[in-house]
Amino acid sequence: MTEGQFIEVFVNAPLAICEARDPKGLYAKARNRQIKKFTGISAPYQLPLRPEIELRTDKLSITGTVEKIMKYLKALHVLNI
Repeated sequence: MTEGQFIEVFVNAPLAICEARDPKGLYAKARNRQIKKFTGISAPYQLPLRPEIELRTDKLSITGTVEKIMKYLKALHVLNI
């Protein structure tokens, strides 16, 4: 990687999981029309076309997610530990 480049990370979880993990209750407010144009509820969500890495947080533990990121960064020689 060179300076100015970035890695697109797609943190992927089904909508139901996102709603269950929502500590601020924003999804509930969006469903009750208290928030307009809320992504995934009243506004479309556009999947990334070609993310460099996808993290299925509904299938991976926190540890598994971190391990996947670390492995990816090590393979790119961005992280040398």
